[in-house]
Amino acid sequence: MKVNSTELQNNFGKYLMLAAKEDIIIVRNGMEIARLSALRDATSDRGATSGISMERAENYGYGGRKASYEEFLELTRDTEERYEYIDGEIYLLASPKTAHQKALTELFVIFYNWFQGKECTPLVAPYDITLKRNWENINVVQPDVMVICDLEEKLDENDYYQGVPTLVVEILSEGTRSKDLIKKLDLYMSCDVGEYWIVNPVNREVTVYLFTDKNISNNITYKKSEIVESFIFAGLSAELDRIFK
Repeated sequence: MKVNSTELQNNFGKYLMLAAKEDIIIVRNGMEIARLSALRDATSDRGATSGISMERAENYGYGGRKASYEEFLELTRDTEERYEYIDGEIYLLASPKTAHQKALTELFVIFYNWFQGKECTPLVAPYDITLKRNWENINVVQPDVMVICDLEEKLDENDYYQGVPTLVVEILSEGTRSKDLIKKLDLYMSCDVGEYWIVNPVNREVTVYLFTDKNISNNITYKKSEIVESFIFAGLSAELDRIFK
């Protein structure tokens, strides 16, 4: 089945279900640019699963198909949908739930106030960050919160940031857990992000990773009523009771 990209974006849920039965070819300006396909599962009789992404189908799309960086740019051009592109796979980001947004708001207020008058700048999603494992492996992510210390120096002619944040924060949800805990941890570590906070509203925990020379050099998990502290920014802290209030 062929469908134009605008129709797909407007009726993504419908085509997500149809893709479990047959491949959906996405067309833009008369050209085939991508394919929406079901994942293959060796344990099923015919090999097709009922979902598409590696995680929950309602949270992500295109997770079972490799796409080029150029295809990703073409598919996401001129759309209001939020996408990420990690190791050759495209993910459609779902609208976050209330617990996620409450934790995000509290953290950003803490970061914003703490960094007032300092050289680094905290920013909040949606904001594309382009990370390159190498010149052939280009990734685009939207961390929930990021701290950038070379913002003005790394803005391109279109006002997009082309550097690497010093600190990033991801807030887990049911559908993003494995991507944030595994894929993004490895991506951030490999691309010279300095510090990674993983916020878990369900368990009311925050784990902080310090990366050095593309490896985990330290990590701490904060629980209950403890106070999260940054490894890199001495004095930057956040009370768990405030994040998860």
